[in-house]
Amino acid sequence: MLGLGSLARKMFGTPNDRKVKSVRPVVAQINALEPEFQALSDEGIIARTREFQKRVQEGGESLDAILPEAFANCREAARRALGLRAFDVQLKGAIFLHQGNISEMKTGEGKTLVAAFAAYLNALTGRGVHVVTVNDYLAKRDAEWMGKVYAQLGMTTGVVYSHQPDDEKKAAYKADITYATNNELGFDYLRDNMKSSLEDMAQRGHYYAIVDEVDSILIDEARTPLIISGPSQDRSPLYQAVDKVIPHLQPEHYAVDEKTRSVTLTEEGNDVIEDLLRQAGILPEGQSLYAAESTSIVHHVNQALRAHKLFHKDQQYVVMNDEVLLIDEFTGRMMKGRRLSDGLHQAIEAKEGVRIQPENVTYASVTFQNYFRLYEKLGGMTGTAATEAEEFREIYGLGVVEVPTNRPVARIDEHDQVFRTAREKYDGILKAIKEAHAKGQPILVGTTSIEKSEQLSAMLKKEGIPHNVLNARQHEQEAKIVADAGKLGAVTIATNMAGRGTDIKLGGNVEFKIMEAIAADPHGDHVAIRARIEAEHKDEEEAVKQAGGLFVLGTERHESRRIDNQLRGRSGRQGDPGRSAFFLSLEDDLMRIFGSERLDKILSTLGMQEGESIVHPWVNKSLEKAQAKVEGRNFDIRKQLLKFDDVMNDQRKAIFSQRMEIMQADHVADVAADMRHQVIEDLVNLNMPPRSYPDSWDTEGLAAACREMLNLDLPIADWAAEEGVDQAGILERIIAASDKMMAEKTEAFGASTMQTIEKQVLLQAIDTKWREHLLRLEHLRSVVSFRGYAQRDPLNEYKTEAFQLFEGLLNSLREQVTQQLSRIRPVTKEEQEEMMRQLIAEQRAAAQPKVLETAGAAVAAGAGAAAAAVPAGRRPGFVEGDPATWGNPGRNDPCPCGSGQKFKHCHGRIV
Repeated sequence: MLGLGSLARKMFGTPNDRKVKSVRPVVAQINALEPEFQALSDEGIIARTREFQKRVQEGGESLDAILPEAFANCREAARRALGLRAFDVQLKGAIFLHQGNISEMKTGEGKTLVAAFAAYLNALTGRGVHVVTVNDYLAKRDAEWMGKVYAQLGMTTGVVYSHQPDDEKKAAYKADITYATNNELGFDYLRDNMKSSLEDMAQRGHYYAIVDEVDSILIDEARTPLIISGPSQDRSPLYQAVDKVIPHLQPEHYAVDEKTRSVTLTEEGNDVIEDLLRQAGILPEGQSLYAAESTSIVHHVNQALRAHKLFHKDQQYVVMNDEVLLIDEFTGRMMKGRRLSDGLHQAIEAKEGVRIQPENVTYASVTFQNYFRLYEKLGGMTGTAATEAEEFREIYGLGVVEVPTNRPVARIDEHDQVFRTAREKYDGILKAIKEAHAKGQPILVGTTSIEKSEQLSAMLKKEGIPHNVLNARQHEQEAKIVADAGKLGAVTIATNMAGRGTDIKLGGNVEFKIMEAIAADPHGDHVAIRARIEAEHKDEEEAVKQAGGLFVLGTERHESRRIDNQLRGRSGRQGDPGRSAFFLSLEDDLMRIFGSERLDKILSTLGMQEGESIVHPWVNKSLEKAQAKVEGRNFDIRKQLLKFDDVMNDQRKAIFSQRMEIMQADHVADVAADMRHQVIEDLVNLNMPPRSYPDSWDTEGLAAACREMLNLDLPIADWAAEEGVDQAGILERIIAASDKMMAEKTEAFGASTMQTIEKQVLLQAIDTKWREHLLRLEHLRSVVSFRGYAQRDPLNEYKTEAFQLFEGLLNSLREQVTQQLSRIRPVTKEEQEEMMRQLIAEQRAAAQPKVLETAGAAVAAGAGAAAAAVPAGRRPGFVEGDPATWGNPGRNDPCPCGSGQKFKHCHGRIV
């Protein structure tokens, strides 16, 4: 008997069914237009694109109104360029993308082509569309592949990848449709907001983005923000010293919480570590580990403890070429260039005995959530999004629509098999692989870590079963291994198949086979080679189907149901046969952490024999509940991260928009003058409080402040002694004196040069202060969590104090700009020549021709303008008498004053 909910769904359809039905009339319109567009010449297709662009950009016609014609044009262009005619379900998926939804489409349904329709339609606005992929290989592949379709339509295509030359990158962003990775888009946004001129910026706004593998990018990778940073002081010896102490700790000295991935010292552990640190000479005698002066040591101990107890080689990272490379836990790929922050990466480097790279200082950062929320419109594609629909709706305002498959799914999903121990599980896996391999069925074995994939590989070698291993170590051969995974009798072990981007086709990938054959015989008859291989492939494909299609065997459940579904989805593409099964044990991480004791009791009660497994729908249900709990907890973590980042995001937007206004402005003298006037007003109010008597005024303090801040020597005491002079009168005189001085500077430099100087000083000051502010916010974030113990909401505390810090940033920004502009002066010809002689002498002595070339060019440029605002190479915000503005240069680094000398020979000289 059906329940009320099931009865209602059967009668009225689910909300998803209604959405899919609602676009049927639009698809019918596109199909009706097909003969008209088939009759067009190649030039006619491009002419229709130009007509659409005119109607949208000049006529103001909506994209929805033009959609049927645009999609019909795009379908015909794809048929001619690639020989692919889009199915109706692909058109539906593209319509949902255009509407700002996530189109959930199974693996093998042709999502790459689906994106081309929505990208083409939205690119008609002339505002640029970004198609986002998970790695550089897929970005380049899809741009090249779909670029043929866009070229047929008269549209331009660009691709953005890491370490790309600037000119090439700018050209790629100017294209109608730009393919890029999520990381590169986010980093380019941050880099653009560190540039000092509009011409240097790469991106041209954020109109519409289509995110491929949207769950991987917007959920899995959204746990950690993107950070651009630079090196700070080298503290390698301290990391190495603390690292030697940690192995002496026993299990009772620390507590590991695997659920929250945290490790803390016990009371006994605290005492032991203090003794060990004293013996090692790290902690001074008589000083407690938790004294205020031990903060840095505690930080190093905590990070070293995490490195040893939470991070394991070949699981979270690999060591290659004397370098620790992180592994993406969701795709199994190595993340070159990505480093753990807050000294954790250095702690792992110390543990592994590789070269310790200096810690970094954050210059700019953004979370993926806040980056992708910059877009006016967002769409996404994946095979698995329904389980995270709430998060997509709440964070990004994205709906999820399940698009039906072109052909019914024929894959058989078996119930999970649960064993008592890992050994019994692996015996069961080997038995299942042998049985499937014996009949020629291709097998994809999914593992959760490199370590486990290599462990299983060793077992298969022992049994004499030929196989391929796909993990971070085999990253280069990825496409080839995936293409071969559907061959008759193939066995492939893969670490996290999410976002691999290459279909596993039964019988193997025919295009790869043809490319290999042509490469082996480049002078042969290519047409004949293609015909022969296609015929052979048909036979092999049929043989694989007879053997049961691709068998996906999961060796463990992931924390997220979505990742399991992605693995399953590799089998049964486009109506192909296939089967999937998960083999689990009570010793698996998920089972062990989330309630395996209860299940162990049930299995014991049932009297299970050695090697037996339990297979029951109830087990599946309880596992799904455990996974849903983990998903909910991870969602809460990401939501909390976002709440804190939203506070910073408001400040980031304010700073970045201020930078943009300064770069776009022809004149910034008014901005600099307003800042100067505000600084003067603050100085007067501080030393001559409003409504106070003249005998309480600090005229000497005000005069000293004017010398320091404004570079003016003013007779403040004499003015104050005059009859009838009040605070407002003195304020006016100081403002008038500073305005006069700046007018004289403008005349001496020339209006154009002064404009450039003011703009550069403003931008440099903003960047310097913003970096300092980010560091303060990081420290504040690490401190406010403890406020919860005092019954105070950490988030509210963070908001309040972050706002106060931002006000402080604005005040110090005004002061720095005022002070720097007040102190600049034109450089005389004699001074220029002296600077030149000094630099040449220094460079010859140091034998550094590269630096000489840079410095020489800077001096030559200064001579041409007959002015030098700040010495070449000077650190932004450097103030002669204030070491706090010098940064943290190493002893052998160039001096921040810009002299060209080493710091230890210049301002860092020990007198």
